[in-house]
Amino acid sequence: MSIQTISWVNGHVKLIDQTKLPHKLEYIHCRDVKRLWQAIRRLSVRGAPALGVAAAFGVLLGIKSFSGNDRKRFLKHVERVSGYIATSRPTAVNLFNALARMKQVIQRHPGVSVAQLKNILKKEALAIYEEDRKLCRKMGDFGAALIKNGASILTVCNAGALATVDYGTALGVMYTARKQGKKFQVYACETRPLLQGARLTVWELLRSGIDTTLICDNMAATLMKQGKIDAVFTGADRIAANGDTANKIGTYMLAVLAKHHGVPFYVVAPQSTFDLAIADGKQIPIEERSREEVLGFGGCPTAPRGVNVYNPAFDVTDHKLITAIVTEKGIIRRPFYTNIKKIFKVSRKG
Repeated sequence: MSIQTISWVNGHVKLIDQTKLPHKLEYIHCRDVKRLWQAIRRLSVRGAPALGVAAAFGVLLGIKSFSGNDRKRFLKHVERVSGYIATSRPTAVNLFNALARMKQVIQRHPGVSVAQLKNILKKEALAIYEEDRKLCRKMGDFGAALIKNGASILTVCNAGALATVDYGTALGVMYTARKQGKKFQVYACETRPLLQGARLTVWELLRSGIDTTLICDNMAATLMKQGKIDAVFTGADRIAANGDTANKIGTYMLAVLAKHHGVPFYVVAPQSTFDLAIADGKQIPIEERSREEVLGFGGCPTAPRGVNVYNPAFDVTDHKLITAIVTEKGIIRRPFYTNIKKIFKVSRKG
């Protein structure tokens, strides 16, 4: 599966409007940073790696209107733009890492003009985009080794091409395994309340010709008990230093079920999804979204209007429930705290 989820075209951001899938494949053209912020917030673009690229492109949109050669004023403008983009969604650390990287590239060029800085920022944003393409394929190469011929795989939410530039993390592993000639089937959880599994993952997998079965979220335990699941593959939005992983709500439930039934549980994510500044999952901010997402779907109400609603978009899976984490650098196994630092060559102080 390869579909261009987000791109920089003629000075603006072109992205798939994922709220219209699977019924319509439509694109949004974001010509200013406010339009992009709205696209991020309403989940027209989503998925941690894709949000990182969107954030970098957002900086480019934000600096288009800046005029003049005052470097100090330009730096303040970049800070304001970055701060605005950072308010769009709190959990996916790729977004914040991309913003930090854009600001850091300015710091590495202290003597250049504003016009030169604009070009440097554009090159950096395009580099972030291109790196996502390459590292997703590297993760696919490493992770495909975990898929056995004839396996049945369970996944949740969407960690495919739509969550990245064009290939995917957890689903990218499946695309690579298929290219290798392996035969397997995938069970996709519908992923309430916004049905990213039903709408997006199933759409991707069917387009790729992969044997796919859609299930309600609460069917996973029965499938495992029946011996129909050989492995679980998920993406991630933020991974702490000890391996605790935030992902779409419902992921933790699958990890607990997998542990009980002796099913391997794999997380697939790039280095940009790791937040080594936090010790464990308790420090990961969890976004709580609108109650309207739970009360209905597609304009159709599914619950009485007066009911109380709790709608966290993510949950945190304890590292003890994770079998391995697939990255572009290789597969990380326990003990995660030690091996995460080792694979990314991070000092114990860093």
